[in-house]
Amino acid sequence: YARDEADRHDLYQDILIAIWRALPRFESRSSVKTFVYRIAYNRGVSFRARRGRHRHESLDVQFSDPAPNPAESLDKRLRRERLEEAIRSLPHNLRQAIMLRLDGFTNPEIADVVGISEANAAVRVSRAKKALEDLL
Repeated sequence: YARDEADRHDLYQDILIAIWRALPRFESRSSVKTFVYRIAYNRGVSFRARRGRHRHESLDVQFSDPAPNPAESLDKRLRRERLEEAIRSLPHNLRQAIMLRLDGFTNPEIADVVGISEANAAVRVSRAKKALEDLL
């Protein structure tokens, strides 16, 4: 939700404060993971709305490679950039679902974070995957 390091740091601090403030209201109806992610998601959306809808935001996707050679590094960087661009081009609901999936969330967890049914979460993930296949 934030392109540069300073904005990411500000957003991170905002998320931590929001989580700290919300903890007394946690009622264990969902996992701590989805509770925290929902807060982070809401803060990210608010942050993005304050910065303007038309700016493309970086996805801060990181690939670890202990000793890449230059050709492999370039190839990975280009693939990552293509993936980021393809994800940015998805409609918000599909982009949201695929980003949660890339963060390791299951369909029930995605449904809980987004506030939709599990079936709807599965459909969104499936449609996002198909759209990315078509784009890439």
